[in-house]
Amino acid sequence: QVALLESGGGSVQTGGSLRLSCVASGNTWKNMIMGWFRQAPGKEREGVAAVDPGRRDTYYADSVKGRFTISQDNAGNTVYLEMNDLKPEDTAVYYCAADLRAPPLTRRGRWYHVDPADFGYWGQGTQVTVSS
Repeated sequence: QVALLESGGGSVQTGGSLRLSCVASGNTWKNMIMGWFRQAPGKEREGVAAVDPGRRDTYYADSVKGRFTISQDNAGNTVYLEMNDLKPEDTAVYYCAADLRAPPLTRRGRWYHVDPADFGYWGQGTQVTVSS
């Protein structure tokens, strides 16, 4: 079992920044794939960013490219999501996920999608609210 604990959510105005953190504990392992998802009221959970330390690859949703950055610490047990230039449409509960149980979806060498159904462990979520 792997436990995930997120922190860093909050309320900011449009254009502001937040940094989310997620610490994994328990039966973690080297090169564990971790990611961030979000879910707004009435919407499906969507992938925001993910990191595969084994392939040294990252995924970003088109809506956050250039604004969000995912990173991991050297031990691979903590993943961060740096969010800049936040917009009201970024408002959602953000969830940390770990253990991708399916091959990364790639096309022409580019990681193009992450499916929440393919991740085995989830954090409890942290609220991010962006006001205009």
